[in-house]
Amino acid sequence: MSDLALYRKYRPKKFDEVLGQEHVVAALEGSIKKGNIAHAYLFSGTRGTGKTSVARILAREIGCSANDLYEIDAASNRGIDDIRELREGVSTLPLESKYKVYIIDEAHMLTKEAWNALLKTLEEPPPHVVFILATTELEKVPETIVSRCQVYSFRKPSRELLKNLVIRIAKAEGFMLESASADLIAMLGDGSFRDAQGILQKVIFSSKDKKVSIAEVEMVTGAPKAQLVNDCIAAMAKRDSAGAIAAVARAVADDIEMKTFMKLILHKVRAVMLLRYAPEMEKQFTEQFGAEEFTFLKDLSRQSDVNISSAVLYELLGAYQETGRSYIPQLPLELALVAVCAPEAT
Repeated sequence: MSDLALYRKYRPKKFDEVLGQEHVVAALEGSIKKGNIAHAYLFSGTRGTGKTSVARILAREIGCSANDLYEIDAASNRGIDDIRELREGVSTLPLESKYKVYIIDEAHMLTKEAWNALLKTLEEPPPHVVFILATTELEKVPETIVSRCQVYSFRKPSRELLKNLVIRIAKAEGFMLESASADLIAMLGDGSFRDAQGILQKVIFSSKDKKVSIAEVEMVTGAPKAQLVNDCIAAMAKRDSAGAIAAVARAVADDIEMKTFMKLILHKVRAVMLLRYAPEMEKQFTEQFGAEEFTFLKDLSRQSDVNISSAVLYELLGAYQETGRSYIPQLPLELALVAVCAPEAT
């Protein structure tokens, strides 16, 4: 394996290699073909969705060479002096291209004074300059700036897309990922190409052979073992609040990150509910889970008296949303388990 980080090694270099952002790519390709090049673009979206990669591709597609491409990290170059220096550079002609392109990453980090200085340039930009601003927090970008840019919103990739991506990359690196392993990596990637590839890199770097099991992913990432999650769900399904809370306590003792523990619970409880009410989805779940895991979920879905329903799932979802704000991370889940296991609960 190369020492190069996977997210860099497999970063898209052409528009047709960009995944999950077809709406952005189609719009940009269409405007380039018509020769409608804007003087300023604003790419917004959560981390790891491809904003900087698409910015670099856009720069190349409009004929900007490496010598005329400037990338600025606004997190560390956020003051008015930095923008004044940028404005001085903007006034000079490109070295060898039609356009000079400035990519400003984490643009929301710029100070108010820096924004005001940049605004003057955006109001009357030189014809040879194109700005591409990228941000994870669009709401922090002044409206005066937003109104002078073509804005594109980048979507989080689906878990299925991330799963297929990590399987493909692992194969290219000479490794074979079990379906359940890839699904767990995709879930832990949390809608970020970069995070999913970073997790994959840690896993395959530590793998003893070329086949990556879900146990290896659990060990490397610190994700809770499947059995621990299943114990919590099985106890909840029998309205055994003591057993369910005991499973939570074991997760805490194992130093499991509670949001990850809850994600896996939600993932599996949802599967049980859908296997019961939408049995045609069975094939999808056999691909997501290993044989033993699927059997556990399928058996629960067949039990008529099992305590798993849309109301239970809704209660758990509310607990998940509260977990990050709770002084005691496991408390929202404990409260939810007490509520759904109560005899009068539906």
